[in-house]
Amino acid sequence: MIKTKITKIMRGLHWTTTASERLLLAIIGIVTCFAAAEYLYQMVLNREVNLADLFMLFIYVEIIGMVGAFYSTTRIPVTLPIIIAITALCRLIVMESKEMNAVLILGEAGAILILAGAAYIMSLKDKISLEKVEKYNDLNKD
Repeated sequence: MIKTKITKIMRGLHWTTTASERLLLAIIGIVTCFAAAEYLYQMVLNREVNLADLFMLFIYVEIIGMVGAFYSTTRIPVTLPIIIAITALCRLIVMESKEMNAVLILGEAGAILILAGAAYIMSLKDKISLEKVEKYNDLNKD
């Protein structure tokens, strides 16, 4: 009896989670657009474009893409944040490689390798999951 009431309450509150998630992701998307515009403006004022600047713009694009992926599929693929982390680490290496200790550079490169492996494994998981969904749909058609 109590478990049934709790389940009903949880179902009733589910819309709050969905609404807050959509609202926060919209805010993240809007703020990211402003940050990218400000970054571009600073690049124009400085009249200089570095590889680190391009990495930063790429990170902005990936964040906007992640928000867009959520709105088109109502889920965020796990590989997108992993790719953003890889890009951020690459940016750090490019920006600070001259002043950094070689061991730190190797550590960051190792982290990129681990993240790349994780992204590959997660992409395989997604592929297998999609194949299962298709197989399940085919079985239900018959």
